[in-house]
Amino acid sequence: MSDRPVLVLNAGSSSLKYQVLRPGTGESLLGGHLERLHHDDFAAALLRVSAELADAGLGADALAAVGHRVVHGGSRFVVPTLVDDAVLAGLEELVPLAPLHNPPAIEGVRHAREVYPDLPQVAVFDTAFFADLPVEAATYAVDRTLAERHGIRRYGAHGISHHYVAAEVAAFLGRPLAELDQIVLHLGNGASATAIQGGRPVETSMGLTPLEGLVMGTRGGDLDPGVLLHLLRVGGLDVDQLDDLLHHRSGLRGLCGLQDFRDLQAARDAGDEAATTAYAVYCHRLRKYLGAYLAVLGGADVITFTAGAGEHVPRLRADVLAGLERLGIIVDPVHNGTARGPARISADDSEVTVLVVPTREELSIARQVVEALAD
Repeated sequence: MSDRPVLVLNAGSSSLKYQVLRPGTGESLLGGHLERLHHDDFAAALLRVSAELADAGLGADALAAVGHRVVHGGSRFVVPTLVDDAVLAGLEELVPLAPLHNPPAIEGVRHAREVYPDLPQVAVFDTAFFADLPVEAATYAVDRTLAERHGIRRYGAHGISHHYVAAEVAAFLGRPLAELDQIVLHLGNGASATAIQGGRPVETSMGLTPLEGLVMGTRGGDLDPGVLLHLLRVGGLDVDQLDDLLHHRSGLRGLCGLQDFRDLQAARDAGDEAATTAYAVYCHRLRKYLGAYLAVLGGADVITFTAGAGEHVPRLRADVLAGLERLGIIVDPVHNGTARGPARISADDSEVTVLVVPTREELSIARQVVEALAD
């Protein structure tokens, strides 16, 4: 694998994360996070980033390519894709499937092409890992003609992370990826669970959009669609208000006004009833998915926690897996309390291995960029 640095960009609605990595060694040469950006700031932000890189000896001549994280690739973009005008137009068509996530990514690509006109720009998609989900997992039980017309299916998200972590698990255990039945729990501000059989995802919690599944920082995950109809008909909310509710005023924030796990834990410890309930709902939903995925897989070899809360909140890991001894899952409290990942936190007599493995989505993107350019 080439070790020429790759610039990885992750453009959010009001932020820009960037990192320069050597794909072969995984070494991070430079990185940062610009926040509180407005739509018109992205061009200036990228110029700031390029100037900082140039000052560090990482100008365009030193880079192999620019890689972009794009949340939704739909059914069209299922592999890392070299960006041209036609690809940009295709990404625009997918905005209705990810109205909050795809537009800033598209802006990031556009401006990066202007700042680095001679470098290949490669889009890497969070949905791509799930492109070949089994039909029974990908299909919603709604009118078939309508679903086909509007591209309604389970696309998943966080695929870059799940793909990376699954491979890291196999490497850590010294076992072939093809032999492992895994459950990966990506628990950041956005949260998702994936069942992975032999390196291939067979079920995942996020759906048509990143709204479905687990309880998250500001998104509530699974919800009876009748709730939305009720709020439309009786509550007087319009579509835009429902959109705001689902994306920004649900999940942990909706339940207790807090979304950072450090604040949530402090509030629980102080006896805050709303925070206690929010945490209980979060853990219950997670255990529910864990049980479902154990059934889908017919049992698991390994369960892995990753991302912010998954990597850094031992109490969450312990509470989610408490009382599951009959399922062959036993957590070692000492290992769990000191894990800094990659690390094993299961007891010696646990039939199922439990790990904490840090995710490195930027490195995964950089490596996929190199592979795409080599094809």
